[in-house]
Amino acid sequence: MLINIKGVLYMTHYRLTAKRWHAIQTNDHHADGQFFYAVASTGIFCRPSCASRLPQRQNVRIFKTSAEALAAGFRPCKRCTPTGRPLSDAAWSAEIKQIIERHYASELNLNELAQLAHGAPYYLHHKFTTVTGQTPQQYLTQVRLAHARHFLTTTTLSISAIAQRCGWPNANYFSTLFKRQIGISPRQYREKKATHATHD
Repeated sequence: MLINIKGVLYMTHYRLTAKRWHAIQTNDHHADGQFFYAVASTGIFCRPSCASRLPQRQNVRIFKTSAEALAAGFRPCKRCTPTGRPLSDAAWSAEIKQIIERHYASELNLNELAQLAHGAPYYLHHKFTTVTGQTPQQYLTQVRLAHARHFLTTTTLSISAIAQRCGWPNANYFSTLFKRQIGISPRQYREKKATHATHD
């Protein structure tokens, strides 16, 4: 729904009534076409009948048309194709990357990622790998390592705290993986960057 404030059009959403919430909870296909729901935490919008995991109620936004949801910045679900057009593999892979980048610090296994991206785990793994040339796990590791390097050079957090913040509950595993990927340990990386900064 568009509202006009001092000559500027703003997109808003409709009320999540008990009836609409029940339709989402029960994947009611009779409600398809009556409204669409978007999930603020994933940036994806669906038909009421979508079989994806039930979102938290406070994250749900209601729209009357798919065009409204798109105008509000939400992306169509790969599973239920709310726009009537299938999402391309390239667009879905870009969406999966964004999900990984938002949730990298959580325990993000393939099943959880598939739930967030509204697809089947094996299918997601296959399509993402085909499009990007790396598995979702490899991309997740790349994102986590980038954040770890940032924390090592911009904070005084302990190695263990950085590991936790980047999604690795085991600090020893983080250090081993970091050294295998980067070539030196996290501590050595921090010291090396600190030395370079001093000499610059």
